[in-house]
Amino acid sequence: MYNLYRLLGILHSLKNSDKILQQIQIVYMKIGIVCYPTYGGSGVVATELGKALADKGHQVHFIAYKQPARLSHFHENVYFHEVSFSNYPLFAFPPYETALASKLVDVVKFQNLDILHVHYAIPHASAAYLAKKILREQGIEIPVVTTLHGTDITLVGKDVTFSPVVSFSINQSDGVTAVSESLRQETFDYFDINTDIEVIPNFIDLDAFQKLDKDHFKKAIAPQGERIIMHISNFRKVKRIQDVLDVFHRIHQIMPAKLLLVGDGPERKNAEAQCRDLRICHDTRFLGKQDAVGELLAVADLFLLPSQNESFGLVALEAMACEVPVISSNAGGIPEINLQGETGFLSEIGDVENMAKNAIYLLSNEDKLQEFRKNALEQARRFDIEAILPIYESHYERTIEKVKAKSGMTV
Repeated sequence: MYNLYRLLGILHSLKNSDKILQQIQIVYMKIGIVCYPTYGGSGVVATELGKALADKGHQVHFIAYKQPARLSHFHENVYFHEVSFSNYPLFAFPPYETALASKLVDVVKFQNLDILHVHYAIPHASAAYLAKKILREQGIEIPVVTTLHGTDITLVGKDVTFSPVVSFSINQSDGVTAVSESLRQETFDYFDINTDIEVIPNFIDLDAFQKLDKDHFKKAIAPQGERIIMHISNFRKVKRIQDVLDVFHRIHQIMPAKLLLVGDGPERKNAEAQCRDLRICHDTRFLGKQDAVGELLAVADLFLLPSQNESFGLVALEAMACEVPVISSNAGGIPEINLQGETGFLSEIGDVENMAKNAIYLLSNEDKLQEFRKNALEQARRFDIEAILPIYESHYERTIEKVKAKSGMTV
């Protein structure tokens, strides 16, 4: 099928004779994407990547236990395959990994996939390995690319319950990518890895995230022209919501300001209690989960991200694409996105005093704030999906060629 799709790429170029030389290298692939279908970062990135690949002409097959959250509209090049599993009473917990492996075998065989791209090491990479072994017994070689996103390495993967499986699955993958240099290094530091890991950063769709004219919305939130501070997360402890509120409290003591908290999770109840204790609830809004995040970011003056750990910090990139400077911790991959003194400021984890000082400095200086807004957008443009997508395509092609050369098959 790989040769067929290479040929289709050539035939497609012949429709535009003046572009034959430029288009002759187009390769259309059948790509299987395995991801968690939730709103989490890995699921969002996997879904947006698949949709962008489909827009370029590749055939994309999503495989998950339910339809991914961002896969809401029909696309002629996108297919979804639901993983179902038995509730046989013998099993205390449904054997999802086994069911996923069986589904992968089925989809690869009957859809003639060229490559599998699994997002998140546990359990997707290990299930892909099992599927790969089963398919090999049937004379089918399927290349597997594993993308590491963060907590599959920094949290789940370090658990002794999973660590040996994580190491094995990464080493058995035909291609491995990580979303930041920080995550790549952490993977080598904590696991016995004997394969290369290519850094392919997360990306931003600049059409979906951009500065919009939402003055009417801004006036509704801040009728007296108050500064609007924003935070978006899943409200887990690692996001340090208490620091967000502490920083805002300090800002609030110096200037009129409003805080918008987007998202929900286990720390929300504690955050609401802290909000009352600090007496800032009248200027704080808990907005819960929101789909139109770009519209909310359009009215923000500053974004807070004081996380304990972030493998990449995609939400910071979304804010920057909307021309919102970022006040953040220096954790994980955040410094690879948020440039100190240019797009925002970095502080040590938990140093709310320094974060507040930097925030007040920017919010008190309109010229400096506008400079940082411009810098934030320029930085976000470096992560435009149009720039990152070809890197993934190249990684797929090299992985396919490597596997087929190794197995003695003709590419």
